[in-house]
Amino acid sequence: MGKDNLGEFELLVLLACLRLGEHEAYAVSIVDEILARTGREIHRAAVYVTLQRLEKKALISTRLGAPVAERGGKARRHVRVEAAGTEAVRLSRQAFQNMWAGLGPQVEDR
Repeated sequence: MGKDNLGEFELLVLLACLRLGEHEAYAVSIVDEILARTGREIHRAAVYVTLQRLEKKALISTRLGAPVAERGGKARRHVRVEAAGTEAVRLSRQAFQNMWAGLGPQVEDR
């Protein structure tokens, strides 16, 4: 799979990061955003692994934030979607739109 080809979960994580913005996108908030929008319960560990993969593909970058009192002084790792990540999301959207085109009757509720 090439750098711009996203798996379903990678796409969900990137979309959550885009919605949250770089100041609010970190593992726990990403999990919460995906659950709130899809009803899909996921493990934080899956998000961590996916973020590492996306960073290796240069689709995101991460930075350590300031220590947070409610986390016992631990800092959050914030996520920024890079231009290549935004482009990968755009290409995925276009691919899905192309696949959906003309399928109305086959996928409508009956």
